[in-house]
Amino acid sequence: MYSNKENVNILTALLVAHGVRHAVVCPGSRNAPIVHNFHECPDIQCHPVTDERSAGFYALGMALCTCEPVVVCVTSGTALLNLAPAVAEAYYQHVSLVVVSADRPPQWIDQLDGQTLPQPDALGRFVRKAVSLPEPHDPEEHWYCNRLICEALTEDLNEDLDRGGGPVHINVPISEPLFQFDVKELPREAIFSRWDGSVGYLDIENSGLLAEFWGAKRPMIVIGQNRETVLKDHELEHLRKHAVLLYEPLGSDLGTTHFDEVLYAKGEDESLQPDFVLYGGTIVSKRLKKFLRKDTHADFWEISADGQLHDTFMRTKGVMKSTFLTMLLWLDNYLGNPTLIEEYNEDAEESLGALVDKSEYVLRWQKELECVTVVTETYSPPYSQMAVVKDFEQQLGDSDITWNLFSANSMAVRLSCIYSSGYVYCNRGVNGIDGSLSTVAGFSLVAKNPTFIVIGDLSFFYDQNALWNQDLNGKLRILLLNNGCGGIFNMLPGLEQSPARDKYVAAEHQTTAEGICQQNRVVYRQAVDMASMQQGIRWLLQAESQRPLLLEVITDAAADERAFKQYYQTVAHSMEREKPKK
Repeated sequence: MYSNKENVNILTALLVAHGVRHAVVCPGSRNAPIVHNFHECPDIQCHPVTDERSAGFYALGMALCTCEPVVVCVTSGTALLNLAPAVAEAYYQHVSLVVVSADRPPQWIDQLDGQTLPQPDALGRFVRKAVSLPEPHDPEEHWYCNRLICEALTEDLNEDLDRGGGPVHINVPISEPLFQFDVKELPREAIFSRWDGSVGYLDIENSGLLAEFWGAKRPMIVIGQNRETVLKDHELEHLRKHAVLLYEPLGSDLGTTHFDEVLYAKGEDESLQPDFVLYGGTIVSKRLKKFLRKDTHADFWEISADGQLHDTFMRTKGVMKSTFLTMLLWLDNYLGNPTLIEEYNEDAEESLGALVDKSEYVLRWQKELECVTVVTETYSPPYSQMAVVKDFEQQLGDSDITWNLFSANSMAVRLSCIYSSGYVYCNRGVNGIDGSLSTVAGFSLVAKNPTFIVIGDLSFFYDQNALWNQDLNGKLRILLLNNGCGGIFNMLPGLEQSPARDKYVAAEHQTTAEGICQQNRVVYRQAVDMASMQQGIRWLLQAESQRPLLLEVITDAAADERAFKQYYQTVAHSMEREKPKK
């Protein structure tokens, strides 16, 4: 029987799954549930050592002899600090040592309770990875606990990251009561693996990614924000026939696919769910993340340039160290080579059947996406921020200039995801509004071409000091969407019930940018209706200037909300009409 502590059981199961067979254990009460589990587990051999300093070197010696990872487990308090000399030695010898420390619950640290000190990161830079586990109470916390352990163990064991192995630290807070051992078996825990896809074909094949991609009947590729992805349609000719490709303008210069609108209308349709997903980069759409997180049958693989895992959809099996551009071009070349396909798939009939199944899934998605594209092109929003961005994108696309395009966060980037036909820069690393204008200003100083930004009022006024720079020039062009508040807060269901929304959450105001532009020698123009807006955009695109240009478009927040929601409702009604009659 195992401990009733869920984080301890998850840890034990994952240590076994990652090949740990030896554990040096030190005495203590707080780590007793962990030691008990190691003793009960038939796959782990325990080696008791009382002195923690000595125990660390015992584990180092075992790891050197076996060339396998070895655990050293200590109780809470100063016991952990005694491992530092051995951990430092393991760090410089690149030896796989797994430090497991029991800990008091975090709320009792520094409260003069017994054996409490801040244990997370106590071993500093001498470990390759340090994690402190939650005590799970729901499935999401269980997933988080699993992910942290897998991140640490993969960092320790992985030798394809040009650094070899090394020590890691897993801290395990355990609440009392400590000594209940009534769980019959360990949980089955998912693990993930890392592979270096930049090496070549064999590594991609051996990883299992290729087999899962080829065996999938409903493969999907999701391209998130990615600066390296500069693609043309003809470069993905073969891939488009075999997989659904979804991307936002932050992910490639192909523009956007309207998957967010498809999911708004048909997100509950299980036939749209994939059984294999290759993904990478930040995604703006919350609907896509929600849609894929509830897909319990799909295999997920991440493409990550640095080989680090980002388990966005909570079910990643592996991460391939590669840029998306390299990986997509490799896959497209593979799918366009009949010889490679025949070599990999010995049963030709089975291969043909897989292709048919895939084409049906791909065609289904293509039909839905094309339906939304028609709505997007034909829907004429009334005067609103949506109408502004649509007209701006149309005029920009019709122009003969070469440009760079930025978007600020919140509503600006969501409107760009509907209308942009090319690549869009955006600070989506942490999605803040605080530096969008400064980022594009810095970009414009060294850019060769005109550089535009679509930005909302709160983002602009927050970062207005970006214009306080005498070196700025006419390459910087600003389209300011001013509806007197943070418009995205009008889109959040339930928030309208709060009387604090408008003034305190959405920060409503009556400010314009005219004075700011005057003091910073920025050429200013304002639009207040459809005609002046369209004329203003032509001016923003075509005017000759030695100083930055700013077009401020004044709209009404309620009208902006209605136009945005009406667009999605129009999409849903159109897709409903496209349903085949029974």
